[in-house]
Amino acid sequence: MSERKRLSAEEKNAAVRASLEPLAPGERPGAVTVAMVIALLLALGNLALLAFGTKVQGGTATPLGGILFAFLMLAAAAGMWRARYWAVLGFQALLGITLVISALSLVRASNLLGFLLPIVILGAGGTLFWKLIRAMARIQLPTRGQPGRSE
Repeated sequence: MSERKRLSAEEKNAAVRASLEPLAPGERPGAVTVAMVIALLLALGNLALLAFGTKVQGGTATPLGGILFAFLMLAAAAGMWRARYWAVLGFQALLGITLVISALSLVRASNLLGFLLPIVILGAGGTLFWKLIRAMARIQLPTRGQPGRSE
């Protein structure tokens, strides 16, 4: 009776790392491009809402907060355009917070839209979050012939 040896978690991780291809110069993974477009749309949409003086229901919104958020999203979009690890990581952190808030909002859903919108956000955002993990691993890989990547 021959028993196959189970791979340890580190052996599995090493196998996955070995299968990853480093990014070619100027290459940007598709998930990073999608995240960059979303960040850009959020920034521009936020600035447009500020320009039109949109009021926030149930709270107070300051122009400074809106401008800071727009600046943050523009910086993330610019960093993701250049496939920078820090930009993808920061966007993914904000995406994770959004996913948690969407999941918690399901508890207070009082109508169909209040139920469906978080489900859509969880589905689309969760898929993007998952795909960004592999993209971040590829961004971290050194290019062929280089011992490490300095940025």
